[in-house]
Amino acid sequence: MVYFLLIDCPDRKGLIFTITQIVFRNNLNITSNDEFVDRQQNYFFLRAELAGEVHPAALVQELKAELPPEANIRLVPERKKNIVLLVTKEHHCLGDLLLRHEFGDLNANIQAVIGNYNELESLVQRFGIPFHHVPHAHKTREEHDQEMSDVLASYAPEYVVLAKYMRVLSPGFVAQFPNRIINIHHSFLPAFIGANPYRQAYERGVKIIGATAHFVNSDLDEGPIIAQNVIQVNHTQDARDMAQSGRDVEKIVLAQALKLVFAERVFVSNNKTIIF
Repeated sequence: MVYFLLIDCPDRKGLIFTITQIVFRNNLNITSNDEFVDRQQNYFFLRAELAGEVHPAALVQELKAELPPEANIRLVPERKKNIVLLVTKEHHCLGDLLLRHEFGDLNANIQAVIGNYNELESLVQRFGIPFHHVPHAHKTREEHDQEMSDVLASYAPEYVVLAKYMRVLSPGFVAQFPNRIINIHHSFLPAFIGANPYRQAYERGVKIIGATAHFVNSDLDEGPIIAQNVIQVNHTQDARDMAQSGRDVEKIVLAQALKLVFAERVFVSNNKTIIF
């Protein structure tokens, strides 16, 4: 059995020694270990992969007894995460995730897809995954989000992935999934806002196009960043070419972010991430 041991707490001398001694006493093997100390905050982070058999609650209790009282300790078995995707009309991120899921490359179980339009329903059905159309017309944001929450409750996903879902989520919805909603968007923000950022980018003669994957919080597009990447463009590419390049980098960055999160490699500290 493989477990991920995740610890964050105020730093002090001897933390690694204490942790490894407890792991050893429980006859577990550390197959991988990473740690980091935020010097400004004097705060310690550790992610270790453990192999062996153990009673998780007992090991966590033993660690709590010897680590600082403020320590956050999790022992997570290695397994696929359960997720639900939210979509609007753009297919590129959804299609990429469906293919990765089909061939076992996602490290997750896509339980369902929810769309505020039904344009992508036929694509989802080809993969045998439930699609729920929850239209937003003539509803307040809160009413629409409540309807989506009702659907999500039947699946109880560990993470909600916004695969180019193009509506702002209400604070009440976001609060149900703290650091468990993952979004992808282009990295022109805030310079090029509005409905057609690629036209604006083309007119300004940008030289790079990027994408950012982040956790969603109550501040629009300001949640902790998980992954980013850029590609180069030039004057020979028009707005349509740039949009295609943007879609390519978006689906890659989203997949990279999900890989990190599902492997328990991401700690959230205030409004930034520590990634091992």
